[in-house]
Amino acid sequence: MSDKVSYRNLIVVLGDQLNINAAAFDEFDPLHDAVWMAEVEEESTHVWSSQSRIAMFLSAMRHFAESIQAQKWKLIYQKLDDVSSLPSLAECLTKTLQACRPQKIIMTAPGDWRVLRAIQGVARQESIQLEIQPDRHFYCSVREFKQHMTGRKSLRLEYFYREMRRRHGVLMNDEEPLAGRWNFDSENRRALSASTVAGIPTPSQFEPDEITREVLRLVASRFATHPGSIKNFAWPVTREQALDALRKFIDERLANFGPYQDAMWPDKVWLFHSHLSASLNLKLLDPREVVGAAEQAYRCGKASLASVEGFIRQILGWREYVRGIYWTQMPDYLDRNELEACLPLPTFYWTGETEMTCLRDALKQTLNYGYAHHIQRLMITSLYTLLLGIDPRAVHAWYLSVYVDAVEWAELPNTLGMSQFADGGLMASKPYIASGQYINRMSPYCKTCPYDPKRRTGDNACPMTVLYWDFLLRHESKLSQNQRMIMQLRNVKRLSETERVDIRAAAESIRRRLTPMTQ
Repeated sequence: MSDKVSYRNLIVVLGDQLNINAAAFDEFDPLHDAVWMAEVEEESTHVWSSQSRIAMFLSAMRHFAESIQAQKWKLIYQKLDDVSSLPSLAECLTKTLQACRPQKIIMTAPGDWRVLRAIQGVARQESIQLEIQPDRHFYCSVREFKQHMTGRKSLRLEYFYREMRRRHGVLMNDEEPLAGRWNFDSENRRALSASTVAGIPTPSQFEPDEITREVLRLVASRFATHPGSIKNFAWPVTREQALDALRKFIDERLANFGPYQDAMWPDKVWLFHSHLSASLNLKLLDPREVVGAAEQAYRCGKASLASVEGFIRQILGWREYVRGIYWTQMPDYLDRNELEACLPLPTFYWTGETEMTCLRDALKQTLNYGYAHHIQRLMITSLYTLLLGIDPRAVHAWYLSVYVDAVEWAELPNTLGMSQFADGGLMASKPYIASGQYINRMSPYCKTCPYDPKRRTGDNACPMTVLYWDFLLRHESKLSQNQRMIMQLRNVKRLSETERVDIRAAAESIRRRLTPMTQ
């Protein structure tokens, strides 16, 4: 970093903005402007980031930096292992501004409230103009989402999703959805069989090149005490690799994605899922090309409408919806705790050491690969914390820490709102709760588990089932106001006083056995 160079514009690129077509580059002049990127300790330690998540960001950033240099653009890049590296984005950017004194900082809107505030603070401190360009990566701008919210008593994904389908002409026949249906959820809830599992193609796996190997060595050395593993690291870290992963998913797994999207199977990491969320969240892929490829697969007869709609709903619907929630509700959203949950996260969330087969498999997989699919996240790892009564901020910190696709705008609403119901129903119309019986229907986990999913009391009662009934008892009054909980609460009313006492005692016994993580 030279202290004798002056630039017109400094283009700030964050680790989840690896898109050469971003708005920040629109007026880039190679003769007078420079690109700024920085690897900093704080981004791996403000939450206890897993080794695989750290490696994903660093490798993708270094590959993107290499593509910038290949265009002969000026690049200011701080590596984490540089002798003179500084620990935070704010400190590193301040040093650059004081050395180069650009006329203006230009960046694409960040996806993290904390980072936005930090960069705004640096610009004010150094009296340099900060120009924030809209993030064109998304179908729906924050302003458009605010318009969608206007006049509505409540927000619901279904209405937003239909609006997006109409606006962008996705799976539509003029103003009507193809086949006259907006969703095919009823067709997309099948459990897997051993024969089906045996025939699942593997997703794209990318052998680490020298850049990635260098990153893996750095992570192994510098973040050895962090959770997780990098032994299985084979994620796409370049745009070319991400496009390969997209093509392989469309050709080999999309056709069966729909019916089995909610299914789980022991020791099977990927199943029919796309393996694309990290590439999307780092901006290696554009959602339009992903949605377009899926829609084309339907029109060419490669995949059913049910499978394609189920996949597109996650991107055009859910992904856009959670971003709108995040940016219209922050920063207060982070502190919401409707159910007043206050327990610390169990120690075994960082180790996977638990007797519960379903939870052990999901946690071990998460730590070993930095990945679990949406039902493992919603209906196993987060279901347990919701039923147990874990502080939602602790749950949020864990999710942001362990998954390679975790960026706060996507992770926080999914965790705090969808999975923990901490926002009181702003995002989801009811708590997503179930007993061990749901897990038994959607997987073979219970067959090898010491606990019985049918039992809610007794020595071998399934903790999920015990805590499910305890949750309903603890929140019976509050949940009675929710129309979608009527059926579940009707079952609670059938419980005798003795059963209620026994369930509460069993739940309290589970809580007493847990050892909080002291970090």
